[in-house]
Amino acid sequence: MRIVRGLESFPPEAEGGIVALGAFDGIHLGHRKILGLAVERGRALGAPSLACTFDPRPVEVLQPSRAPAPITTLDERLELMAGTAIDVTVVLQFTRELAAVEPEAFIQDVMRGRLRAREVVVGFNHRFGRRARGDAALLAAMAAEMGFAAHVVPPLVVEGDPVSSTEIRLALQRGDLDRANRMLGREYSLAGDVVRGAGRGRGLGFPTANVRAERPPLVPLGVYACRARVATVVYRAVLNVGRAPTFGDNEVTVEAHLFDFEGDLYGARVVLDLVSRLRAEMKFASVDALRQQIAADAEQARVLLAH
Repeated sequence: MRIVRGLESFPPEAEGGIVALGAFDGIHLGHRKILGLAVERGRALGAPSLACTFDPRPVEVLQPSRAPAPITTLDERLELMAGTAIDVTVVLQFTRELAAVEPEAFIQDVMRGRLRAREVVVGFNHRFGRRARGDAALLAAMAAEMGFAAHVVPPLVVEGDPVSSTEIRLALQRGDLDRANRMLGREYSLAGDVVRGAGRGRGLGFPTANVRAERPPLVPLGVYACRARVATVVYRAVLNVGRAPTFGDNEVTVEAHLFDFEGDLYGARVVLDLVSRLRAEMKFASVDALRQQIAADAEQARVLLAH
């Protein structure tokens, strides 16, 4: 997948393609349906498939105090988009100036004028343009007038609820990984570089990788069964997201004990795919009680991940 940052860098050979438009935070199953339709239509017509997305997310610019934490970073979004077989992703810098563009002008000047879109694909609830006045109905009406096709993807329903980034955040905040992961179509992940921590895990007999997460965890404090990806190798692991209350710490850390791993991970980038929440964070009366609980957590995670 080719990544283009800004319209000024848009390559002429990508003109006349099928454009999937959206913020795409999380690249959940609904987003995959939109991107997949663009790929499908591009292949059918022999045209390039494009994704057009924004950085930062529009809500971070328009309502920064109310912006929810992201499900994915931009780099994670781009990596996941590449997995959908999209040919080109155009990343537009979202500014207040771009937000002030009338939706009709955005369609005429950007979608048709610059990208030369042959067809445009959006989700049923996508909004764009000044005061978010643009919607799927406006896009469809202008497409009919201007001679291009517009595809509006209806909501994707899982367990009776439409899949959305909002529903996924709510499930994650409750610790309901099963529901969140079903809507994502993959396991919710945290990623970051391994940095030096307090070293307590090794002293307890369970050395941990202290991961400096690239974005705030959306899950509640607690212990999780997860898979840890280090380069091309995947390890089963038990993960703690918390403040280590037994030791009186206040800073939230992300620490993973990788099963059957030997070596030094300092400086390595680790991706943690969260599979299941085992328990809430607890304060123990003694270090020995904590050690016994970690052993039990690790065994439970091993059994769960084996299946």
